Amino acid sequence: MSGRYAVIMAGGKGERFWPLSTSKQPKQLLALVGDKPLIAQAVDRLEGLVPPENVFVVTNADLVDATREAAPLLPPENIVGEPIGRDTAAAVACGGALVKARDENGVFAVLTADQVMGDLDVFSATLKGGMNQAEQNDILVTIGIQPTFPSTGFGYIESGDDFALENDVQFRRADRFVEKPDEATAADYLKTGRFYWNSGMFIWSIPSLEKAFAAHCPEMGALMETLTGYARDGKIIEGMDATYPELGKISVDYALMEKADNIVMACGTFAWDDVGSWPALESHFDQDESGNTLIGNVETLGADGNIVLSKDRLTAVIGVKDLVVVQAEGVTLVCPKDRAQDIKQMVLALREKGGYDGVL
Repeated sequence: MSGRYAVIMAGGKGERFWPLSTSKQPKQLLALVGDKPLIAQAVDRLEGLVPPENVFVVTNADLVDATREAAPLLPPENIVGEPIGRDTAAAVACGGALVKARDENGVFAVLTADQVMGDLDVFSATLKGGMNQAEQNDILVTIGIQPTFPSTGFGYIESGDDFALENDVQFRRADRFVEKPDEATAADYLKTGRFYWNSGMFIWSIPSLEKAFAAHCPEMGALMETLTGYARDGKIIEGMDATYPELGKISVDYALMEKADNIVMACGTFAWDDVGSWPALESHFDQDESGNTLIGNVETLGADGNIVLSKDRLTAVIGVKDLVVVQAEGVTLVCPKDRAQDIKQMVLALREKGGYDGVL
């Protein structure tokens, strides 16, 4: 029986949670929901499934120390930093190298550091079943999330024929991956019952991943093989420094999942939220009688449906509706909730201007 491993991708910048989230303290290092940083919650969810010594984190080189501090259960050497971001396929290849250096037939889950889960017993059963299926079959397993509304913010997976049933978790063939739809298309997807949200979580064995890279993205296959050699010598950082500058940027979806014909989807029925922007907090905090989500030192008067976070000092809002107001790190943000996705554009504009008081 092969060993069980997990690779947590933690390289995100969390720009949509600016100003609380910055490049030095991105979303995964914050306790946005719950009393632990999101990366620590991702590690905790693996208890009983994958021992801490078999959990790896791939983050940015300048976040390694902070990530080690936020995830103290993991051996420090299991947290490695990429010198530059090269999207998720490179992170998967790096994680695969770390696993293969330990176990050439290992099975590992690829998870993300910035998602929030509920129904953890169901999540655990889904992950365990996926690992069993990936161990027994030459397949690439992905986890699709049962949609609860016609979201235009997620990609979708169209499921096909049944593949297996294990511990009440249904596995189906994945027929195709589709990009984020418009609202009408998303509504049509829900009516069919075949479409699931693409969670960005995967499970596969080392041999199946190598075979898929060889067939569909040889550049990443070569990267994984090269980094495996470095990892066996305890020098994967040197390996990344040597290889990453010449790499192209490609996501694992484009590199593998949209091309391979041996993809099986686990039907995820646990509560799931990728906590993509400030409005996502409304489903994780209680609202006051006026529908405001208030975090920190906040006072309101005649205000309705706002999200207000005040980290360091009192913030008062009067007579406003459906705003995001954030006071953190010496910065104040005010924007309509329906423009929250545009915060990323503001961060990019500020970065081009050289930042603001060093927060970027």
